[in-house]
Amino acid sequence: MKPRFLADCNVGRLARWLRALGYDASYHPRIDDAELVREAAAESRVLLTRDRDLTKRRVIQTGVVRAILIRDDEVTAQLRQVFKELGLELKEALTRCIECNSELQARVASTVAERVPPYVRKTQSRYSECPECGRIYWAGTHWQRMREVLTGL
Repeated sequence: MKPRFLADCNVGRLARWLRALGYDASYHPRIDDAELVREAAAESRVLLTRDRDLTKRRVIQTGVVRAILIRDDEVTAQLRQVFKELGLELKEALTRCIECNSELQARVASTVAERVPPYVRKTQSRYSECPECGRIYWAGTHWQRMREVLTGL
């Protein structure tokens, strides 16, 4: 079963990247530590944090809540750490909304044509849409750059 994540306020970019790579990564920019730990426990999520004190809480020390103390400031190094520690694979990218974490739904090009730039209409044929926030996704040059960054994960 794929792990689900909960990122604290110090690793928001990491949460967005995990979402782009197809992982369920919840993120709240403003949440206190107690609530963060409660949510991780209640939803069986792996807590991602740069806060060493947070990882000293009893529920984390005893393994009730799994947490990864993120060591690096740079997001690709953070991704490498998470992928290595959990043995994750890169296989379901572009399946979640990077903004709201919802699962994307495939869309026929004609249904989204008016909502994407003209160049994208000419060069892309596969689209996805977030059912929650309405954002449209396609595997364009941005995705190619992301794949280059992730080579070696």
